Amino acid sequence: MTAPKPGFTAVPILRIFDLPKAKAFYLDFLGFSLDWDHQFADDGPHYLQVSRGGMVLHLSEHHGDGSPGSGVFVRTTNLDEFHTEITAKEYAYLRPGIEDAPWGGRVMTVIDPFHSKLHFHEDSTSGEG
Repeated sequence: MTAPKPGFTAVPILRIFDLPKAKAFYLDFLGFSLDWDHQFADDGPHYLQVSRGGMVLHLSEHHGDGSPGSGVFVRTTNLDEFHTEITAKEYAYLRPGIEDAPWGGRVMTVIDPFHSKLHFHEDSTSGEG
């Protein structure tokens, strides 16, 4: 009998500096759910997990976690539907568009308040358009 092969799941850690701004962006604008929020002490930095459609992100106020300006590449389907959903919210600080990706498919890049970029990519064979 052969042993099962190991499975891997990556969870990006993105640095945040302002909890209300992070929640406004990730929860209210992008529509993620807050799974949990942890602090070692009442006055300590927050470390939280947000998720949406199988995608999980960790957001951290801890010094040394993540780096501002990081990038996350997200494979997705139904990019037009997601784009319509978030642009209808009229978020004051970002109006993302969808562009043809030079390597194929289409991509919508959103930049969080802490300069991290999420590149939502839809392969040309995975959805409409």
